[in-house]
Amino acid sequence: MSKTHSQKFVDLVNEALSRVPEISCDEVNEELNQKSTFILIDTREEHEFKNGHLPGAIHLSKGVIERDIEEHISDTDTELILYCGGGYRSVLAGDNLQKMGYNNVKSMAGGWREWTEKEYKSEL
Repeated sequence: MSKTHSQKFVDLVNEALSRVPEISCDEVNEELNQKSTFILIDTREEHEFKNGHLPGAIHLSKGVIERDIEEHISDTDTELILYCGGGYRSVLAGDNLQKMGYNNVKSMAGGWREWTEKEYKSEL
């Protein structure tokens, strides 16, 4: 990982990880290939999303996801897979969505960084 995070931030993420399950990039790629029914949410900033994102992903950045999620997904049983640049923002956003009653939320471990390293398909 290129950026060093503060210990308090890492502790916050680790606490959220105790509640939000992770899914690997490989598993997400397999689910996309099998055309599984889930909603993929990119929690990065808009400029990051515009520079490339996972196929079929919708954009709800970490800064607005709690405010806007119900406009996009009202069924709290819907399987949601969140991702960000490296897996931190998505797990924090997933933790908040669970607090809002969404009960089928996962965070993609490794995020966009790992996805592109594996050279999986992406969209612009």
